[in-house]
Amino acid sequence: MSDYVSTRSSSDFKRVRFKSFLNNIRSVLLGRPTTLLSYDEVREKLSIGGPIYRGIKTVEIKKIAGSLNRYHEFDRAFLPKQDNTSQRWRRVNNAFYKEISLPAVVLYKVGDVYFVVDGHHRVSVAREQGQLYIDAIIRECSTKVSITVNLRPEDLEILGQKVNFLKRTELDQIRPQANIKLNIPDGFSRMLEHIAVHRYFMGLDLKRDIPEDEAVAHWYDTVYLPIVKVIHERDILKNFPKKTEGDLYLWVLDRQHYLAREKSHPLLPPDAAAHDFIENKDD
Repeated sequence: MSDYVSTRSSSDFKRVRFKSFLNNIRSVLLGRPTTLLSYDEVREKLSIGGPIYRGIKTVEIKKIAGSLNRYHEFDRAFLPKQDNTSQRWRRVNNAFYKEISLPAVVLYKVGDVYFVVDGHHRVSVAREQGQLYIDAIIRECSTKVSITVNLRPEDLEILGQKVNFLKRTELDQIRPQANIKLNIPDGFSRMLEHIAVHRYFMGLDLKRDIPEDEAVAHWYDTVYLPIVKVIHERDILKNFPKKTEGDLYLWVLDRQHYLAREKSHPLLPPDAAAHDFIENKDD
């Protein structure tokens, strides 16, 4: 039995290493990185808090997409990327065949994503053997933005800007239902500029100093939301599958500022500006 299990585990490791190689080739050809998320990078970019102990829970393995300190050793499918993990991987795999219970893995939870603190090989073997769930000791980290297993390392830059935007504006406190999403790299910085300009003109119109939270709420209610409402009413996002309503909001204002600067057109109210953008989007 022992020789059979050992031989089978060796065969399994060769198979997962070859699958890892194929994943790497596919990622190069398609330009889609298969790298595990780095907890330290996520913590730095998203200014996450915690971790807070949440006890032992059963976790969906497909939601484990990152690592505390071994993100270079496994790919996103938790296939080993190096041969020097062979002995440890096969030892855990042997335990699977012998039905030996192993300790729960230790995971950090950030949004809807889990990062392995301890138990990388246990996660790798469990996933390869077709397990859908695994027992884990959970420590949860708070975050101002939601992240999912589809998060790519390159997405962190924009999410980091969103965290800064929320810290500066407190929009998530002022309008809890708001969830602005962008794919434009400098979009949130531009929105901060829009709010600052909006606050300035509010002060001129009302002839008083405008608190920042009042300006943020007024911008969201009277500028951002009317444009987004038209975008949804006209179902314009179907024509821009890789863009968000926040991206189109920026495009609408870009067009208005261009027309005002280059064509001497008067600035339109937000909803009218959105209609104008949709009617002339091919110009």
